[in-house]
Amino acid sequence: MELRRIAECVWELPAHGGMRVPGRIYASEQLILKAEEDRAVLQVENVAHLPGIVEASMAMPDIHWGYGFPIGGVAATDVDAGGVVSPGGVGFDICCGVRLLASRYTEKDFNQRRTEVMDELDRRIPRGLGKGSIADPGLLRNVLREGAKAVRAASFGWDSDLDRCEEHGTSQGARPDHIGSRALQRGAGQLGSLGSGNHFLEVQVVDSIHDETAARVFGLTEGMVCVMIHCGSRGLGHQTCTDELKLMGTAMLKYGVEVPDRQLASVPVDSPEGERYLGAMAASANFGWANRHVLAHEARQAFAVAFGTSPERTGMQLVYDVAHNLAKIETHAIDGALRRLCVHRKGATRALGPGRPELPVDLRPVGQPVLIPGSMGTASWVLVGAAGNPAFATAAHGAGRLMSRKKAKQRETGYEVRRGLEADGISVRPGSVKLLSEEAPYAYKDVDEVVDACARAGLANKVARLRPLGVVKG
Repeated sequence: MELRRIAECVWELPAHGGMRVPGRIYASEQLILKAEEDRAVLQVENVAHLPGIVEASMAMPDIHWGYGFPIGGVAATDVDAGGVVSPGGVGFDICCGVRLLASRYTEKDFNQRRTEVMDELDRRIPRGLGKGSIADPGLLRNVLREGAKAVRAASFGWDSDLDRCEEHGTSQGARPDHIGSRALQRGAGQLGSLGSGNHFLEVQVVDSIHDETAARVFGLTEGMVCVMIHCGSRGLGHQTCTDELKLMGTAMLKYGVEVPDRQLASVPVDSPEGERYLGAMAASANFGWANRHVLAHEARQAFAVAFGTSPERTGMQLVYDVAHNLAKIETHAIDGALRRLCVHRKGATRALGPGRPELPVDLRPVGQPVLIPGSMGTASWVLVGAAGNPAFATAAHGAGRLMSRKKAKQRETGYEVRRGLEADGISVRPGSVKLLSEEAPYAYKDVDEVVDACARAGLANKVARLRPLGVVKG
C-alpha cells in the first residue's frame, strides 16, 4: 500500500490488513522520501496494529528507524477500551529531553571568555559511556520519587527551574520499588552526567527571532547566549526498559495481544503489568528530569567562574525543559467525546498550544516552548505549540538521523570532524574525539527543513533559531 498525500505536509497510509487505523506522517516531500528509504514507514504501519489505538499511527518530520516504534512516532491508545502501553513507544532512554537556559551574555561577551567558559564546562560536565556523576548517589531514592524537586532540595538549581519544566520536573505515579537492582546500580553513579551518543551540552547564540511576542515571553532576545542540554535517564532508564520488556513479552500472551513485530510488546494499560511499567517509567523519568536539572546547575557554576561573578548574576534563567521519550495518560477529544488516552511519544515532543492549563501562567497566552536541537555544528530551534495541533499536541524532537553511526565513521574521522567544527568557530570539548564522527552534522537531516515541515503541518510555530558556539560531547 502506497502513501498518499492528503495535505501540504501530511501523508497517509490507508489502513489495510491488520491495521486498526491509518498511518499518518507529517513531512515535506524530501523528508518523506528519506523515511521510505530507511523503512521507518513500515514501523508506522506496524504500530497501527496496536490494540486500542485511536485516530492514526503518527510520525513527526524527523522520523527514522527505531526499536519497534519509529523514532518520531506518536500513538494514542484508549485506556478504557483495551488500549495498550508499549515500552517500544517510549524507548530505552526514558525521559530523554532538552533543557534550555538563557543568559545575560552576548556573543561578544562569550568570545572574550570563550576558552575559560569551555574549559570550565569541560571540567565540570561528566560525559562518556558509563562515566561520571555530580550528585551524591544517596539522593537516588528521593530522585526516583520526586525528580527535579529532590535535587532542588539538595541545593542544586533554583526554585524557578521547577516552574519552567514539563510536569514541574516530577512525573506522577512513580514506583521506585519497580526499579530493579541492576538499574539502581547503573544509575547510582550517573546522576548529573551527559552520557554518550547524541547527547550534548551546547553553548548557542540566538541567531534570529521569528515570533517577537513568544520570544519575549520565553525570555529570548536576538544575540543572547544560551545553553542547551540534551540527555536522559542514562543507564537506569535503559536497564529499566530492558527489564520491563522481558516481563511484558511474556505477559502479552496472557492478554492475547498480537503484534506484527515482537519489539512492539505491549499489555493493556490498566493491567497489573501495564501499571507496573508506567510506575517504573515514571520513576526513570524522574531521574531524567533531575539529571538535566543538575547539569544546568553546573553550567551556571561554569559561567559564573569563567566570568568572575555569581550564578545569579549570569542571568541564566530556564526557558523550558521538555521530554521527548515518554508515555502519558492524557485526555483528548476523539469523535467529539473526551477520552482517556495513553499517548506514546518516542522521539517526539509535547507541544501544548496557547491557553492550556498544564502550562505555567506566564506561558499560557502563547503556548509551550518546543525545543528542537539540530545535529552537532548546525542550528537548533525554539518553537511554540500551535493551536489546533492535529497530533495529540506533539511536534518533532530533533533533526532526525540520516546516516548510521557506522557509515558516518567511514566518511570522516573524529579528528577531521573536530577540525571542521573549529574552523567554523565552534569550540569542541569531546569526551572521545574518535566518536565525534558518529554525530557529525552530515549524519543528520536538515533541522531547518524539519522545523519548516512542523510549521507548515500546524504542529508548532517558529520562535527563534539558535547557532552553536561551543559543544561539550560524550
